Amino acid sequence: MWASLAGQLLNGLASASTLFLIAVGLSLIFGVTRIVNFAHGSMTMIGLYVATSAVRWLAGDAALSGWDFWGAVVLAACAVALLGAAVEMLILRRIYAAPELFQLLATFAVVLMLRDATLWLWGAEDILGPKAPGLKGAVELFGRPFPQYDLVLIAIGPAVLLGLWLLLKRTRFGVLIRAATQDREMVAALGVNQAWLFTAVFALGSALAALGGALQMPREPANLGIDLTAIGEAFVVVVVGGMGSIPGAYLAALLISVLKSLCYGLGTQEIGGISIAFSKFTMVVEFLVMALVLIIRPWGLMGKPGAAVRNAAEIEAPLRAMGKPAQLIMLGVLGMLALMPILASASPYVVILLIDILIAVLFAVSLHFIMGPAGMHSFGHAAYFGLGAYGAAALMKGFGWSMEWALIGAPVLALVGAMVFGWFAVRLSGVYLAMLTLAFAQIVWSVVFQWDEVTGGSNGLLGLWPAPWLASKTAYYYLALGLVVLSIVVMRRILFAPFGFAMRAGRDSPARAGAIGIDVVAVHWRAFVIAGVFCGLAGSLFAFAKGTISPETISVGRSVDGLIMVLLGGIQSLAGPIVGSVVFTYLQDTIIRNTDYWRALLGAVILVLVLVFPQGIAGSITQRWHAWRTSRGTVLRS
Repeated sequence: MWASLAGQLLNGLASASTLFLIAVGLSLIFGVTRIVNFAHGSMTMIGLYVATSAVRWLAGDAALSGWDFWGAVVLAACAVALLGAAVEMLILRRIYAAPELFQLLATFAVVLMLRDATLWLWGAEDILGPKAPGLKGAVELFGRPFPQYDLVLIAIGPAVLLGLWLLLKRTRFGVLIRAATQDREMVAALGVNQAWLFTAVFALGSALAALGGALQMPREPANLGIDLTAIGEAFVVVVVGGMGSIPGAYLAALLISVLKSLCYGLGTQEIGGISIAFSKFTMVVEFLVMALVLIIRPWGLMGKPGAAVRNAAEIEAPLRAMGKPAQLIMLGVLGMLALMPILASASPYVVILLIDILIAVLFAVSLHFIMGPAGMHSFGHAAYFGLGAYGAAALMKGFGWSMEWALIGAPVLALVGAMVFGWFAVRLSGVYLAMLTLAFAQIVWSVVFQWDEVTGGSNGLLGLWPAPWLASKTAYYYLALGLVVLSIVVMRRILFAPFGFAMRAGRDSPARAGAIGIDVVAVHWRAFVIAGVFCGLAGSLFAFAKGTISPETISVGRSVDGLIMVLLGGIQSLAGPIVGSVVFTYLQDTIIRNTDYWRALLGAVILVLVLVFPQGIAGSITQRWHAWRTSRGTVLRS
């Protein structure tokens, strides 16, 4: 057993090197540009694809040599460095002045476009890379064979760490990187060309990500799912190690990789008469570590504590009561929605699409409830959507409740989850809060994915159909419409009540709010729970609308969809999440049905909308409307 654990420990050290390369590039980019670069995982994926193609091109018809293999690795890093520089100059350079969350939305649009560009160039099939010449064998360590190539990987991690340390400490470029990490404005004031510094750092970070991907050639095939897997693990490493800390990134990569390998090596063990399958923890161990570190030491293992900042506050406008024109528009929209099943009687699919849109609206509005007025970013809101969906399934199939009572009772499970997770999350802010919510969501996803006896595991649960009087899509549409409208009205009333003003006070100035007697943490915790309940209701509506649920219901992708909806519509407007969810759901449905490369087209549309409406669609329209009214009033008074 001990020999097996020692072998798994070595495997962990090899994996840590590639994970460190990916994460340290992300850390460098964030430290200098302050962009949470969601496209960083795409650079890892493309690096692996380029390396697998380059190694065949370099070798030609001859036998593969070491020069061909390592030349392909270097070529992939250089090619992706150029790609990263192009992305920074053509896209990101235009939005540095935009709020950070909109920069995140732009990088996610880049992810979608790069995913389909990769699909177009290399196809959907996995591509196997060659073994490294001269390193195909194994050496005996601890009585077990260990691949020679993995020993090389173990050495590469510390070598890159040393190289980066020398770069940052002994070169002018490194001094500029460290200075920009501390105070970008001062660096610009000293005459440094900030634009080219950002481009260089983005290229360096992309090259490191591609290097991490290319070095995986002998270990895993190139496939289209690497991007999201890589970015998730990189975020965890950066946060656990400490934002901007390169040694912290290496330490975190070591810790997480070794723990995953040890869990795999332990397998199933009997402890105190209880059988524990440690191998199942490999899917979630990094998020457990991240959650623990964020709770105990929010700035990471080797990071430095900083002031708590809620970034959403800088883009939030004062909430305004609905004026007469807006009320008339709202009544007109509700009238149209009430008549839609009659108007669209010739096209039954329209009603199905409208049900999806209504569920998306409630999901997005519940997320905006904490993101906008409370200033709390959440990357794991799908946890409560999934808890509502699986709660409805459990009450109906496990306890024999009727569909009506299951629909009403399901949000209670989301409430419990939001109470537990929110108690820890609201004590953090900014990117740390966002990453803790992501960790909790992934823990829930792991439980759902692996608890076959209750959740159906990867197969999900089937047969969740509405009651007979709701069997028709039209009847279910009116139920969803009523519940969604009622939920939005209730949340809006809360925001204009004293509790809502306390939420915004705690967001804008926690110190002043505390000085006048507002318990900011308690207020934001209650807001978190309220948002979780309404998100759970959206999940239960989803379960009975589809008749089936799966772990995808609770995945990171759904949380990202919610973020896109809120940001696309505008975080500073109450109408923003409604507009954003309608536009996103309709675009997604329309584009998917008309092209195989729907991700690229959807990403391009999102990117155009971000550039044209930097405050979101509804936010920009509202801002221009109030600016026009103000200028018109000034002209009339003069």
